[in-house]
Amino acid sequence: MSADTPKKTIPERKHVAVQDTWDLSALYIDEKAWEQDCNRIEEALEESSRFKGHVADGAESLLEVVTWMSTNGQIAERVMQYAFLLHAADGSDSANQRRQSISNRIMTRFSAATSFIEPEILAVDTGTIASWLEQPGFADYRIMVEKMLRFKPHVLGPDEEKIMALQGEVANKAHETFGALTNVDFNFGSIRTAEGMVPLTQSTYGYLLQNPDRKVRERTYRKFYRVFEGHKHVLANLYDASVKQDLFRAKVRSYPDSRSMFLFPDNVDGSVYDNLIAAVHSALPQLHRYYDIRRRMLGLDKLAHYDVYVPLVKGIEVTHSYDEAVDVICAALSPLGIDYVATLREGLTSARWVDKYENKGKRSGAFSSGIYSGLPYILMNYQEDVLRDVFTLAHEGGHSMHSYYSARNNPFPSYDYTIFEAEVASTFNEQLLADHLLRHADSKEMAAYVLGKQIDDVVATLFRQTMFAEYEMLVHRQVEQGEPITVDSLRSTYRKLLKTYFGPNVVFSKASDMEGLRIPHFYRAFYVYKYATGISAAIALADKVMHGAAEDRDRYLAFLQSGGSRYPMESLRLAGVDMSTPEPVSKALEAFAGLLDKFESLVM
Repeated sequence: MSADTPKKTIPERKHVAVQDTWDLSALYIDEKAWEQDCNRIEEALEESSRFKGHVADGAESLLEVVTWMSTNGQIAERVMQYAFLLHAADGSDSANQRRQSISNRIMTRFSAATSFIEPEILAVDTGTIASWLEQPGFADYRIMVEKMLRFKPHVLGPDEEKIMALQGEVANKAHETFGALTNVDFNFGSIRTAEGMVPLTQSTYGYLLQNPDRKVRERTYRKFYRVFEGHKHVLANLYDASVKQDLFRAKVRSYPDSRSMFLFPDNVDGSVYDNLIAAVHSALPQLHRYYDIRRRMLGLDKLAHYDVYVPLVKGIEVTHSYDEAVDVICAALSPLGIDYVATLREGLTSARWVDKYENKGKRSGAFSSGIYSGLPYILMNYQEDVLRDVFTLAHEGGHSMHSYYSARNNPFPSYDYTIFEAEVASTFNEQLLADHLLRHADSKEMAAYVLGKQIDDVVATLFRQTMFAEYEMLVHRQVEQGEPITVDSLRSTYRKLLKTYFGPNVVFSKASDMEGLRIPHFYRAFYVYKYATGISAAIALADKVMHGAAEDRDRYLAFLQSGGSRYPMESLRLAGVDMSTPEPVSKALEAFAGLLDKFESLVM
């Protein structure tokens, strides 16, 4: 058996082949080196007090401070990354748990110890700061400070900012409690299937809703939501606390409302959010058509909420070893040019960006985690007989290449891109991969599978995330208008949205609206809309690169290289798409209708 062949049994971490793991030596050669950097940060925290009251004494003082912040920020980022990755690879290891706890404590202290710096910078006259930034020594820091100056109306005094920094840990308690309650304390029991009893958990819920036996899906759905129904008041109170925390921060920092506060860092106007919702509403007949296709394919008079996730195309028997998956991905991404493909291929193979296979204690799912130093690491739990895992590897590879280009084309203070931009690079790669697989499909079943996946991705990312975005906007607006949150108000708001988005072809049970009280994304307000805008931009840009001129590819690569040097709307305009207009979302929705046409012609 080759090193690239996943094992049928789940090994312990210590038995995983080195070449199947990521190379963390790019961060630290050993534990001792990591501990030395932890000590360096601790010493820096002690040193930080000497800057207090002197940050803006003059250009030299400011330059010294921002240089100190950058130097120690890079160290702190590396300390966090090393601990995070080791913990993700094996969270059951007590040493990894301890390391993660230490790094979290260091970052909390670092944030509190440096909380006075920004208020002191913003206390200086803007014109004076601008004149200082013209000096050559500020070249690497100019963008960071200019972005900081935008926050001037919303930053408090040094003492108040320290309180806000220290309060941050308490502010996250509603989210943490929600996670502990739903992931640890809740006991959902088990579900009987043709394969035997399957424990019902947050992780297996989605899997069980894909079961071909409708009775299994119904039992899963009712049993799952019965537990949430039994804790509805606690769940409503937790979400109420989270929303009120958002409103508290918005008021303290003088934002007109909570949504404005969350959109402000990306310099995104509220009209972008509103345009997204309006465009999606205009395309709801196409979504309702999709559910009617699903109803007919399943042979049902009415589609229940628990029927909307079962695969319409049975899993096709196709196998890709890890190396074969890399070959397919690199072929699909050839429109991006030789350099992009060669770099990605090396990263996915010999450079060991990727932790490939499942082991005991490893975090489930997949992610890409890139920082300024080290490698743009990818966690996978790759299975060679799951075609979706090829898409996942392409997706995470898109994130990692974005990180790779950003870190190599920008100074540390302005290299990091936003979530608004991040989902473009990953979804873009999936678009190219789907196009490649469709063009090379050797059967009707293969073509239907790929089309079905594309359709389901748009439903999940563009339509569903917009529904979530509309829900949290309505709930926050309700509280801002002086209306209290109750279990009944939350359920009523969510049920109306369910009916609006799913349309007349889907029926709901009494407990269906409890879904609005189980989504963890809502505890991180006003960011899910970025997934919807991200896939819209990716569809538009992928079409340009695949069917346009070389300059379209070059503009896209320039977007990947821009990092955090521009606000996301500006960097996407650089790539060739203007998200301030409804056009990209409308074009993506038109593409969705076209996918439905092709799919229906194949399967109906």
